[in-house]
Amino acid sequence: MPQTIPARDQIAREHTWNAESVFATLADWEAELNAIVADLPKLKAYEGKLTAGPQTLAEALTLSDEIKTRLGKLGAYAAIDYYVDTTNADAGARFGRAQGVFGQALAAGAFIDPELIAIGPARLNDWVQAEPRLKVYAHYFHNIFRQQAHVRSSEVEEILGLLAEPFASTAQTSSLLTDADLKFRNGVNGNGESIQISQGSLDDILAKPDREARRTAWESYMDGHLSFKNTLANNLVTSIKQNVFQMRARRHTSTLAASLFNNNIPVEVFHNLINVFKKNLPTWHRYWRIRRKALGVETLHPYDIWAPLTGNRPHIPYAQAVDWICAGMTPLGEEYVSILRRGCLEQRWVDIYPNQGKFSGAFSWGSQGTYPFIVMSYTDDIFGLSTLAHELGHSMHSYYTWQTQPIPYADYSLFNAEVASNFNQAMVRAHLLQQNADPNFQITVIEEAMNNIHRYFFIMPTLARFELETHARIEKGQGLNAEAMIGLMTDLFTEAYGNEMHVDRERVGMTWATFGHLYNDYYVYQYATGISGAMALSNRILSGVPGAAEDYLSFLKAGSSLYPLEALKRAGVDLSTPEPVEAAFGVLAGLVERLEKLVG
Repeated sequence: MPQTIPARDQIAREHTWNAESVFATLADWEAELNAIVADLPKLKAYEGKLTAGPQTLAEALTLSDEIKTRLGKLGAYAAIDYYVDTTNADAGARFGRAQGVFGQALAAGAFIDPELIAIGPARLNDWVQAEPRLKVYAHYFHNIFRQQAHVRSSEVEEILGLLAEPFASTAQTSSLLTDADLKFRNGVNGNGESIQISQGSLDDILAKPDREARRTAWESYMDGHLSFKNTLANNLVTSIKQNVFQMRARRHTSTLAASLFNNNIPVEVFHNLINVFKKNLPTWHRYWRIRRKALGVETLHPYDIWAPLTGNRPHIPYAQAVDWICAGMTPLGEEYVSILRRGCLEQRWVDIYPNQGKFSGAFSWGSQGTYPFIVMSYTDDIFGLSTLAHELGHSMHSYYTWQTQPIPYADYSLFNAEVASNFNQAMVRAHLLQQNADPNFQITVIEEAMNNIHRYFFIMPTLARFELETHARIEKGQGLNAEAMIGLMTDLFTEAYGNEMHVDRERVGMTWATFGHLYNDYYVYQYATGISGAMALSNRILSGVPGAAEDYLSFLKAGSSLYPLEALKRAGVDLSTPEPVEAAFGVLAGLVERLEKLVG
């Protein structure tokens, strides 16, 4: 019988996210959207008046923060409701409307930063001392003046704010096409039976021993994207052009500099990563050789990357995964573990299982005033456990930030986000390897580690190289189409695979279309820097460095009250240098060596 994926309405309520904890009914969401729109003129009324004095400024900023908090809840509800079922047109419409209100709010408050700059740092400092309500904004003010050269007039800032909604449509178009509209032909397993292919089922099939199922599923998946290569390419090029426009509007020298500037990250951090990655490619080539030998195949293909090296992988139901994750996180203390357990088993943070139309992959999302929700497609195996641990890292980061920081700092940068997620995986992985010495179990855990590191330290740096080159071409006014993008992607993967992998040029070259991350410019490199920071911080705790757990919890609580590199440095890792990335590749090399001994 063909394997089928349930419709959304077939998923048990206890396995879905706790939507009613945010808004009890859709009517309540609708009412709040209209109320926010009605309140935006109150914020706009402060335009031109911030210089009146510290009290007026404090009132305006307080109102702005209140609107941001309400927008966060509004947007989180709409986004998660859409992503758990992208075929739900009403949910998609609500998501679009929420984005529209967000753009209106940006426009309504666009005057604030230019007027703060007009007040000046010296005067603002005096006001902070005079008005207690302004003290919390000291770091925010510092960041404004750091960015002063790139803040435009109120009129220009208002236009840039209004562009948020139409510019967001490229990412949504990609999601609608690949997650909702794109249909894949069925695969075939080794017994000749038809298997259904979807965004939610692919990873599970690729992790199974049936090579024919893996091959046909991977080829169907990539061919589905290839069938829309020109549409997908034009859509991504449009997004890149939007990034170039924003870069020029804010007078940066490049899109890379513009993107990293927001988090006060030097461009050298990006280039350090790429240079270390290229230098360490031989470690990956060694891994491919070991994998090919262990699988007993003459030629390794991309669909063999996730194939099991042992036939005895453990079955791990969701509740068991929660138990093992909690056990791995015990060095952080009872409070951390109890919060995590309640979120997973009682408060319904997690939308657990796959359904038709569900967003591919997994993510954590919410805002101050909601739970830190997780959308995923859990599979009862080591990889489902790993994904859950990863997303819980994000969610616990959000939880502690929201509990600790006021609204100006109640978020954190993408640069630091991937540290927390990978930290959880590293801690749980270390626990599992220590608790079970069975060779098959050890191989399974190392395979999970290698698959995760493959994504973060192989796929993401390769996508980052692709992203840098495609942006550079558009910045130079050069053309970019599907064939050029496929060719560039293929060349980068060919270099990265070495001579150890067969490269199906068209299909491998379409990899860029399978990652919606590229619509958030220069996001992907942060996966690699994030896993580097995570390995360094987890090693501090596991090796018994005094105060390491407390340092890490302080990092989770910092939010955006510190610049990203500074928050990490206080926690014990300096990512402004290439050393943590080099050390992470050392961990990779150690795992490869350990795996080689286990598989013979």
